[in-house]
Amino acid sequence: MLFSFCFTVMENGTIGVIGAGSWGTTLSQLLAEQGLSVTLWVFEEDLLQLLIKSRCNTRYLPGIELHQAIVFTGSLAEAVADKDIILWVSPSQVFRSLFTKAHPFARKEALHVCASKGIENESLKRLSEVSEEIEPALNSRRFVVLSGPSFAREVSAKLPTAVVVASRDAGSAVRIQKVMASQWFRTYTSKDVVGVEFGGALKNVIALAAGVADGLGYGCNTRAALITRGLAEMIRLGTVQGADPLTFSGLSGLGDLVLTCTSTLSRNYSIGLQLGQGKALNDILSGMNAVAEGIQTARSAYFLAHKYQVEMPIVSEVYHILYEQKQAAAAVKDLMARQLKHELPA
Repeated sequence: MLFSFCFTVMENGTIGVIGAGSWGTTLSQLLAEQGLSVTLWVFEEDLLQLLIKSRCNTRYLPGIELHQAIVFTGSLAEAVADKDIILWVSPSQVFRSLFTKAHPFARKEALHVCASKGIENESLKRLSEVSEEIEPALNSRRFVVLSGPSFAREVSAKLPTAVVVASRDAGSAVRIQKVMASQWFRTYTSKDVVGVEFGGALKNVIALAAGVADGLGYGCNTRAALITRGLAEMIRLGTVQGADPLTFSGLSGLGDLVLTCTSTLSRNYSIGLQLGQGKALNDILSGMNAVAEGIQTARSAYFLAHKYQVEMPIVSEVYHILYEQKQAAAAVKDLMARQLKHELPA
């Protein structure tokens, strides 16, 4: 049975959480309920005041009364100073800016955990690479990646969920595994930071494609093909940068891919669905108050594929739809008309 409901009571400690969206708020709640002291950094001043007054994030996580152990702040310095663990849950494209501003105030011994899922557009770097570029002393022992199939709303409702935490240092991964594990939130460990990061980021692009197909009125066959061939593309790009291909059969790969490609709770799938129905991207985004990482990751993945000469036809068509206004039906037609080939590489 997947969920044995056996877990270790975690160490005492202080945690700074950077980002008060639905996922950052959810993880703050989870950690506070584990007995940890949590400081949650909030970007929007109006949301900060709302949280202080009501202890409910009505903008991103309505209906959840937040634990009294969570302290809200608009100061990055306060959020990271003297913290044992710093949990990054910001949009991936602002990670560099926030990390640059925050890291001078952080303890040198602090353990950084990244729950953001994306690839930086300008540098085409994973967020672990960005952090080590900014702070070279931040070696593999102090950086952990958290990923896996985990809608914030379901985690907040304490529905059984499983995720993976990856670090090149086994001790750091185990520490975060114990800190975050609960009776309803199961954590596995991995050493494959590259694979876990790519899995968490690239699945959002494939979810956009799955949504487009459903919006066009295609059926379950189409969605299954997109998931399967999308996974092949994720593996190709990940392994060329050193990921273990087996990682993509796990929670951060196939697990997260299936989740985000099959539910309207996924922002990326929902955007794809509306694109397939003929709505304009700008109109869709204007009605959202949260970031859909797949929009930006599609651009990064498209240029990474060209840089490493990796064939990623689904990612390419998503890019053309998003950034070159290609018609969704034409993108599907072009995918189906590609040269016939063997399914598995020789």
